[in-house]
Amino acid sequence: MKAMILAAGKGTRVRPITYTIPKPMIPILQKPVMEFLLELLKQHGFNQVVANVSHLANEIEGYFRDGQRFGVELAYSFEGRITNGELVGDALGSAGGMRKIQDFSPFFDDTFVVLCGDALIDLDLTEAVRQHKEKGSIATIVMKSVPLKQVPSYGVVVTDETGRIKSFQEKPTVEEALSTDINTGIYIFEPEIFKYIPSGQEFDIGGDLFPKLVEANEAFYGITMEFEWVDIGKVPDYWQAIQDVLTGQVKGVSIPGQEVKPGVFTGLNVQANWDKIDIEGPVYIGGMAQIEDGATIVGPSMIGPNCCICSGALVDKSVIFEYSRIGPGVRLIDKLVFGRYCVDKTGASIDMQEAALDWLITDTRQEVLSEPPIEHRAITELLNEAVV
Repeated sequence: MKAMILAAGKGTRVRPITYTIPKPMIPILQKPVMEFLLELLKQHGFNQVVANVSHLANEIEGYFRDGQRFGVELAYSFEGRITNGELVGDALGSAGGMRKIQDFSPFFDDTFVVLCGDALIDLDLTEAVRQHKEKGSIATIVMKSVPLKQVPSYGVVVTDETGRIKSFQEKPTVEEALSTDINTGIYIFEPEIFKYIPSGQEFDIGGDLFPKLVEANEAFYGITMEFEWVDIGKVPDYWQAIQDVLTGQVKGVSIPGQEVKPGVFTGLNVQANWDKIDIEGPVYIGGMAQIEDGATIVGPSMIGPNCCICSGALVDKSVIFEYSRIGPGVRLIDKLVFGRYCVDKTGASIDMQEAALDWLITDTRQEVLSEPPIEHRAITELLNEAVV
């Protein structure tokens, strides 16, 4: 069976992470989110997968290669061009990406699934496809029902009593919402769908294709299913996803590593004297990380490989990416540290270099200053206030 993973987006709502990591490669406890999707597809018999790629395409292709080690056949459809020897992404939109694959060689010759590459799901795809075929759909949206108060955060799908899709609402207010069923970005199509998708132009599944299907009164249905769905479309979503994984709220995703203390898991060769570190799980610490005496770590927190948490530093409900050094006395509460950026759980970020605070959060591969510059020491409290 065949499937497509949508992996070409720039991920602007997950910046600064996506400046250097494409959304499908964003790690959930060191494992890219797209890897979970491939495991799900394989589990349900979808063993031929094409991913459309554009932004930072080499990162995705270099990691997943031909899919063999994940138990599937995997190929890529690049959307963009080469300028001065560099790949420049130029995405065609989700439906445009589907059409490009089909125009190249008719790949989608039977019922197929399309998944967005930025969510953790444990959906029973086999059952979803069964319901799709039972209804005789040309296209099906897998929906999830959410509490009414959460509706303004999502695209809402409005159906009749048979499940036939009548209209859509994009992030309606609670008062305006006509449904609590949301679009999860999980789609099932028949090959006949391509008569509604033009060739060689940008075309979106949600914004362009679906309105056409409603207008044509096609057999276009929504099915509501109960399943885990962890969206990482925005920085706050990603921060929350890590919190949920660490606290065991996401089924099928376990904390890797060795449990060295109750609720504290580590990768290989972590340097730490646990008797002199104040640590409260759940916490994951990647391999070759260093936790100095006198550091404090409060879970749920994730500290990436090769990090250093200095003496006197506090990491509380935070996510620290690899090769980050958290300096002495720095307090991180509900934060995400990625390279030169410190981002709070709402998505607001501080560029450490531009703020002249880059001596407090640095790269562990850089030489450590024995003493911070005087003018930098004077604004230590400013940073601590900003990142609390």
